[in-house]
Amino acid sequence: QVQLVESGGGLVQAGDSLTLSCLASGGTFTKHALGWFRQPPGKEREFDAAISRSGTSTYYSDSVNGRFTISRNNAENTLYLQMDSLRPDDTAVYYCAASRTASGSYSSSLYDYWGQGTQVTVSS
Repeated sequence: QVQLVESGGGLVQAGDSLTLSCLASGGTFTKHALGWFRQPPGKEREFDAAISRSGTSTYYSDSVNGRFTISRNNAENTLYLQMDSLRPDDTAVYYCAASRTASGSYSSSLYDYWGQGTQVTVSS
């Protein structure tokens, strides 16, 4: 059983940067590909980025590609999301998740463990 706890959310202005962290405990961190998802107000949860077990492969949605960077530190059981050039439409609750797959997925159904989420609000 893997527990995930996100941190680093907050209120920022458009154009600012923010880094989210996700600390994992329990289980074996390197057995899981990891992902970041967001849920904007009144909308469904959507994929942002994923990273493979080893950290050598990463995937991004079109909306964040080039602005967000996903990374992991396997020695510290921590996942990161560096978010640059933030826009008001990035406002959402951000979730980290651990997947049974080796490389991660765009599909939330392939993630077995989820954090509680952290709020990011971007003002214009």
